[in-house]
Amino acid sequence: MSNYRCARVPGATYFFTVNLRDRRSDLLAREVDLLRATVRATHARHPFHIDAWVVLPEHMHCIWTLPAGDLDFAGRWRIIKAAFSRRLPGHGTPDTSQAARGERGIWQRRYWEHLIRDDGDYQRHFDYLHFNPVKHGHVARVADWPWSSFHRAVRDGVYAPDWAGVGDEIGRWGE
Repeated sequence: MSNYRCARVPGATYFFTVNLRDRRSDLLAREVDLLRATVRATHARHPFHIDAWVVLPEHMHCIWTLPAGDLDFAGRWRIIKAAFSRRLPGHGTPDTSQAARGERGIWQRRYWEHLIRDDGDYQRHFDYLHFNPVKHGHVARVADWPWSSFHRAVRDGVYAPDWAGVGDEIGRWGE
């Protein structure tokens, strides 16, 4: 078995990318209400602060801050992915390995996590996350994407409503 190493710091802030197994799917956009309900239920039982989140058709990015002394982001993701999958009738075709583990074949098994190291790192990931729908060609302006914490950030005065709304911003944030 592989030994994946990641920085686990209690109470830290992390950036995540979570993908569907089928990268051509639009499942997350179609089932965004189910995803939201699943995240809310997980959050109620295992609190964490949602700093930012964007849901695209086949993947999502988010920034979470865990409670002091808590480092179990993996458990939260396991719950979110499993609960979403269970509530979704008739989706997913597991391969042999996934079927053996009782998985539905909806999610990529792993996800990308990155420990946020400082304020600059936080801001780069915060901006990258919110610009992602434009980067992937879903909208021309960040404000036009409905499934993003960008709208909350505008209400909170973090961004102007027209932030990164022009084509000349494309390319500023890479993967």
